[in-house]
Amino acid sequence: MKIFVDIDGTICETPYVDGKWNYRESVPTQSHIDKINKLYEEGNEIVYWTARGSSTGMDWSELTEQQLKSWGCKYTRIETQKKPSFDLFIDDKAMRIEELDG
Repeated sequence: MKIFVDIDGTICETPYVDGKWNYRESVPTQSHIDKINKLYEEGNEIVYWTARGSSTGMDWSELTEQQLKSWGCKYTRIETQKKPSFDLFIDDKAMRIEELDG
């Protein structure tokens, strides 16, 4: 199964200060990362999808990749600013990660 997973508000908490997201200060939520890693280990395709920079035009891909690696996230790929085609969408506004078993 191809599973798209949002980053901010799903596997980490990102501060929003003075109308701006502070991605550099994002704090991982390990229990949520563990759930996604389990899905990956079960053979699912995990695509981390983020809108970071979509409204500002800034490219956050390098920082995002570094964060995912340092947090121990297992994934197939990262996609930014694209409308995805997927089988299941796990996002802080669609299916909350807390609804997943694990």
